[in-house]
Amino acid sequence: MYRRLPPSPICAALLAIPALVPPAFGQSWPAKPIRMIVPVAPGGGADITSRLVAAKLSERFGQQVIVDNRSGAGGIVGLEMLARANPDGYTISQGGVGPLAVNPSLYAKLPYDPLKDFAPILRAVSALNVLVVHPSVPVQSVKDLIAFARANPGKLNYGSSGAGRADHLAGELFSMMAGVRMQHVPYKGGGPAMTDLVGGNLQLIFATVSTAASHMKSGKVRTIANTSAVRSDLFPDLPTIGESGVPGFAIDNWYSFIAPAGTPAPIVDTLNVEIARALSLPDVKERLQVLGIVPFTTARPAEFAQYLRAEIAKYAKLVKAVGITPE
Repeated sequence: MYRRLPPSPICAALLAIPALVPPAFGQSWPAKPIRMIVPVAPGGGADITSRLVAAKLSERFGQQVIVDNRSGAGGIVGLEMLARANPDGYTISQGGVGPLAVNPSLYAKLPYDPLKDFAPILRAVSALNVLVVHPSVPVQSVKDLIAFARANPGKLNYGSSGAGRADHLAGELFSMMAGVRMQHVPYKGGGPAMTDLVGGNLQLIFATVSTAASHMKSGKVRTIANTSAVRSDLFPDLPTIGESGVPGFAIDNWYSFIAPAGTPAPIVDTLNVEIARALSLPDVKERLQVLGIVPFTTARPAEFAQYLRAEIAKYAKLVKAVGITPE
């Protein structure tokens, strides 16, 4: 007859270890590649920021983070995909001020609710927008532009990365506050819009620096002002639109990262910490600074959720005042 012996002290210690280990998803996640939806075309500030973060997350996790550009309908195409994705931590998305804060007021039937269908991860960065014109437009300042637009009503075409995005809002707010009439031409991203501006098919864009930087340096576009409330340390000699003839004008642009609602909180928290870490790395910060993009590396998911509620309320008032409609 065999007698069961009590476990040795060493065995007992080993048997106790599993109780200290987090739940299964904590042990194995990520066990496969993660998809990062980017709801704009390649080439703009949101895309560049997302790719920098994706590369650093891939290194950190030992799993590939795949950028999946799904542009269209002012970000709706990409974020609808995210809302329908399995909340298992393997699908996340970049989300900007347009798709998350403006679209709820812009579209009567939006296929997602930014407050109910998504788990906020991090308000990641603030991106500087600048007013740039094609060299053929005979203006050197905001005041020149206003005078030219008034003398040529409806003949100026301005491009944007999509209806309801920051560059579109800037154009509509500028038109209203300056008392001018311009034609809006929406694109599926800042990159395609900038290509048409350089090619002479557009006259101006309220573009992100990341989209316009190389063309600003080459002289293919003329930079007139920035859209923020204050001057940027990156371009201290570049005036704001507000101080250049349109008092009170200010449009801020931001990018964030979100997951489907129901994504386990430990995964959301891990993504928050790791994305913030990626944005704080010297090589990433240096790359972003050149593009006029400033990281936020301390905000927690709950803080982003609170900020998003405030932004939705703010832009609801602006959309109503300006009379923006989908195009």
